[in-house]
Amino acid sequence: MTNIYCFSLAVLKCLQARYRVKVFYTHAGCTLVALNPFQPIPDLYSLDVMKEYHCASQPQEFKPHIFIVAEEAYRNVQGQLEPVNQSLVVSGESGAGKTWTSRCLMKYYATVAASSSVLKSQDTVERIERRVLDSNPIMEAFGNACTLRNNNSSRFGKYIQLQLDRCQLLVGASVQTYLLEKTRVACQPANERNFHIFYQMMKGATDEQRKEWKMSHDQRFVWLPKAEKTIEEDCFHDTVEAMVHLGINAEKQRQIFKILAGILQLGNVNFSSSTDESQPCNLQEQSKDFLQRAAELLCVPAEELQLCLRVRTLKAGKQSVLKPCSQAECSMRRDCLAKVIYAQLFEWLVTFINNSICADKSTWCNFIGVLDVYGFECFQINNLEQLCINYANEKLQQHFVAHYLRAQQEEYVSEGLQWSFVKYQDNQSCLDLIEGSPVSVFSLLNEESRLNRASDAKTFKVRLEKELCDNVNISWDKFSKVPHFTVAHYAGKVNYQIQGMVEKNKDPVPPELISLLQKSENALLHQIFTDREAENMTSKGLSKVTVVSKFKNSLESLMKILHTTTPHYTRCIKPNPDCKPLTFKKEEVIMQLEACGIVETIHISAAALTCLTLVSQLDLLEDQRKRILSQCAFSIQCCWLRYQRRRRQARRQSATLIQAVVRSWLVRRQVQRWNRAAAVIQNTWRKWRAELDDAKDLVKEDVPVLNPVVRERGSVQLSTIQEPVTVRGWPMGLALASAPSITMSLTATGFQKMMSVMASLNLPSRSGEYKVETNQYTQGVASIRAQPKGSVKLHYQRSPLLYADRQPDLKSDVTGFNEILLEKTL
Repeated sequence: MTNIYCFSLAVLKCLQARYRVKVFYTHAGCTLVALNPFQPIPDLYSLDVMKEYHCASQPQEFKPHIFIVAEEAYRNVQGQLEPVNQSLVVSGESGAGKTWTSRCLMKYYATVAASSSVLKSQDTVERIERRVLDSNPIMEAFGNACTLRNNNSSRFGKYIQLQLDRCQLLVGASVQTYLLEKTRVACQPANERNFHIFYQMMKGATDEQRKEWKMSHDQRFVWLPKAEKTIEEDCFHDTVEAMVHLGINAEKQRQIFKILAGILQLGNVNFSSSTDESQPCNLQEQSKDFLQRAAELLCVPAEELQLCLRVRTLKAGKQSVLKPCSQAECSMRRDCLAKVIYAQLFEWLVTFINNSICADKSTWCNFIGVLDVYGFECFQINNLEQLCINYANEKLQQHFVAHYLRAQQEEYVSEGLQWSFVKYQDNQSCLDLIEGSPVSVFSLLNEESRLNRASDAKTFKVRLEKELCDNVNISWDKFSKVPHFTVAHYAGKVNYQIQGMVEKNKDPVPPELISLLQKSENALLHQIFTDREAENMTSKGLSKVTVVSKFKNSLESLMKILHTTTPHYTRCIKPNPDCKPLTFKKEEVIMQLEACGIVETIHISAAALTCLTLVSQLDLLEDQRKRILSQCAFSIQCCWLRYQRRRRQARRQSATLIQAVVRSWLVRRQVQRWNRAAAVIQNTWRKWRAELDDAKDLVKEDVPVLNPVVRERGSVQLSTIQEPVTVRGWPMGLALASAPSITMSLTATGFQKMMSVMASLNLPSRSGEYKVETNQYTQGVASIRAQPKGSVKLHYQRSPLLYADRQPDLKSDVTGFNEILLEKTL
């Protein structure tokens, strides 16, 4: 125990030293400890800081920050590590900074999703992220209030699921709420305020709106205490702007604010006892005007509203009996009307927000949940609301204990560490007291609530003492005149007042009030209570479910979600009870550290580190052995690589030498082929020239004088030959530089000969004859150098000389093989 105390002091001094130098985040094992500075630190949460943590390869090497927790969860989703879905659990006392932390987490994910979005979906992401972020101002305006401990205390719990698609982009979100403290509408604790939205309306309304809401500048409202106090959250413009972004149009806004104004007017209605008990209570003179305003704003008949508040309807078989209410009953019915209107309006807003920001199930596959619940509460007067709130914190503490304090130590043992279990505060017995079966505080409350009779606080206290006396977590002060019981929670003892607890658990709503609201001409109010009645009709007996049963069921549903996700814990610590900037009270901090299990968390981590130090020593020897083996393996690899490199070099040189020999042999063989081909061509050329020279001995026939142009071009007219000339194909054709073009008409007989001529000379066909235009530039055919007699030798095939120029330029000299083989002619 002494070691734990010394350890606690060491942790406390560490946090105090860091807080003094404005370092507000500290890692404690798997938990991030966040100390509330109680002053704005803008540079700590800027966009540049977000991008720095998001783009870092190892964010854990940076200073502790809430963005490290957010980035770790986001990367777990990206890596698809099971379980893929993540939950960020933000806990702490009221005023410790849970709401601000949750707001930073949502802004971080909206920024990360927007920065990593593709161009085509950028507009969609910006629209969705803006809607998700704009849900915060509305939820805080209608669900938060200024208390003694916190100017922006959440009076409800919420679990926000940020929905991500397969690319880890933000595509939507959903909000689940738990136990709105609706009693605050009609009953505010001493020195505390009502919900923010009422003060926003009072301070931000225009003259036109005030006129519509029947709210003059000098009017005072009973249900708006501390109205002169101004806080940062009194910003009506931000709430209205967020409503616009979420799609709440001007007409819907007008209906909402008229309902809220009607609730305020209802709070100024007071009753006085009647001298005749058989007559209803009287309205005070000034209250008549307030009642009339409330009826007009709620759009219900004033006479019916007054009747419902002062007279109750009793069912006697099929008949209804009207019974006047006492002054206390009239006030209770007035408060009940205000509470049920506000609670249903809040639920409608949550549903509307979910419809606006929630994505279709087919578009998202994973989520990151942010849990922001009311912190542990202990006031001078604690009732059913505080019991439920502290019960929720007990459940979350059990989740933390099961996930880390117990599971972590069991994992160390399974890994073979020499481990002695660190003692920690297990709150299972406290949970058994509150929710256990068969007998617990909740079960006894429900039994008492189902009895059709007025409850008695003293009688219920006696039953609690009798049924729960064996549980060490409950006690009673026998000298106290006020019936109560004391529960030893993990964060400390809390006294709960029994008076009124059973009635709050029943949460009765007179049916005549519901019927009146269903007749309202306010479209929104009419819709809300018509839908509520329809739900009660379809869900048999749901209207009779008690407050603790409904809250327990919703909390169990939340815990199932948490158990299927990877949790990340953030413990918010309140450094001083007065919310003073940069003020550190040791007693206040050490109590919170011990209550939420931070000291045990650090102790387990330190003990594990001590055990792991011995294993570090063994690892050092193992690392040294691995290093030597690695060096030997490296030397072997170097020798092998050197051998392989030399072998490849020798093979490369051998291949180069072989290739050179083969290439030289191929060149020699090619030259030899060229020489043989040249000899064949020369012999053929000589024979052909000899044949042409023999044509000089032929008898010349009379031929007409040629056209000068034809003569200049060296063409031969064949039209003088009366008989068809036999065309004979020569299997070789030579292109001469000065060969003339010849135009001739010929008739080819025989299918093979005709196709040969057409294929060789590219002949365009006409019916009955073929017109041949021989041209060495396009057809590759040599000219005829003698007047044909008998037959014509037409060279129409391509030359076998691969290197002969078949289309030489007329103005250039014949070179190469042409120069060798041919004689230059005109």
